[in-house]
Amino acid sequence: MSTIQEIKTAVSSMSSKELTQFREWFEEFDASAWDNQFEQDVMAGKLDAAAEKAIDDFKQGKYTKL
Repeated sequence: MSTIQEIKTAVSSMSSKELTQFREWFEEFDASAWDNQFEQDVMAGKLDAAAEKAIDDFKQGKYTKL
C-alpha cells in the first residue's frame, strides 16, 4: 500500500476483529513515533525555553498544587 487512498480502502474493508487489531497496532505505532519525535526535540533543545519558563514560574510561586 503506497497511497493514503489504498490504506483507506483497506481499513474500510476490515472486519470488526481486524479493525480492533489494527487500532491496537496503530496506537502503539503512533505512540512510539510520538516518543521518538519528543526525544529528538529534547535532544535538539527545542523544549529548553518551555522548561526554563516552567522552572522560573515555579520559583516565583506561579503554580497550583495538585
